[in-house]
Amino acid sequence: MLGAARPATFIMTRDSDRARRFYKDVLGLTHIRHDGFADVFDTGGATLRVTEIPEWTAGSHPALGWHVPDMKAAVASLKAKGVELIIYPGIGQDEDGVWTAPDGKAKVCWFNDPDGNLLSLTQN
Repeated sequence: MLGAARPATFIMTRDSDRARRFYKDVLGLTHIRHDGFADVFDTGGATLRVTEIPEWTAGSHPALGWHVPDMKAAVASLKAKGVELIIYPGIGQDEDGVWTAPDGKAKVCWFNDPDGNLLSLTQN
């Protein structure tokens, strides 16, 4: 039933203005509108709704991720905009914070938005 439907995802923030700047200016997502409740972005296939909740506390699991064709270029772009990648002790990431799956195919990195929501990039 939902196989052909366009997905939507949700991110919570404590500060709408700060989150809007991050998702628009740092990550380069297209800001569609603010509908009085959330900022709406196009993520290149899904709608992202960023909603302000004053006492929001982010979880420790990834909330949103993107598939990228070139991990090195994507990481360099994030770092150039001041984004720090997360390095988890003991999982074997490279100096840029990129983890490679045991089969050598998938590469993954993680970073936080300004509210601590965990985001990721994957190259398969």
